[in-house]
Amino acid sequence: MNTQLILKYLSDLSENNNREWYHEHKAENKAANAEFEALIQSLIISIGEFDNSILHNEPKSLTFKLVRDTRFSHDKSPYNPAFRAHISSQGKLPIPVGYYLMIKPGCQSFLGGGLFAGMFKDATAMVRDYIVQNGKELEAIIKEPEFQKYFTVQGLALKNVPAGYDKRHPQAEYLKFKSWYLEYPVKDEELHDAEAFLAKATKLYRIMKPFNDYLNKALANFQMPKR
Repeated sequence: MNTQLILKYLSDLSENNNREWYHEHKAENKAANAEFEALIQSLIISIGEFDNSILHNEPKSLTFKLVRDTRFSHDKSPYNPAFRAHISSQGKLPIPVGYYLMIKPGCQSFLGGGLFAGMFKDATAMVRDYIVQNGKELEAIIKEPEFQKYFTVQGLALKNVPAGYDKRHPQAEYLKFKSWYLEYPVKDEELHDAEAFLAKATKLYRIMKPFNDYLNKALANFQMPKR
């Protein structure tokens, strides 16, 4: 579980973001990927101590590719120099929500949780409707001192409360959201000691679990659109 090797490879890829360099350094890619999967395996085990719904996952199935889709982007660099994974009861699908990790050099790494995908209108409606009926439960979760110490609810949001919802609802600000997620930034130096990072990540994922549970109750009957 060599997190420094992961950072080194991603830093090199960031400086040499082209297909020639990438293919010439397949061995380094393979080694860094192996270390990242080892880290994910350790996270599965440690998260599993308080959320056993994720224990069946294989690390390889939870990670995302480095290759970028550049068709509609001004940035034509072929790779995203970041290792990413989403750990949930249904693997890396965005719903049900789970525990997200991105390692990206330049202090762009973060631990995440909640619903990042704001493109699923049905999911957004389900969470809004759940907040209407269970707003006090949300308030209790996000006002816990430990939660407030590390997290603020973020997400894509409308300027106004959407039609059909009470503008005077106690949680009206959260009804404006189209996605609800948490991010905790991780500095590069925090990744130098893999065991210390694993312990901190596990602690923060434990704190965010009630927030994830809340969203997953709201999304219990959600069906992912078929491609």
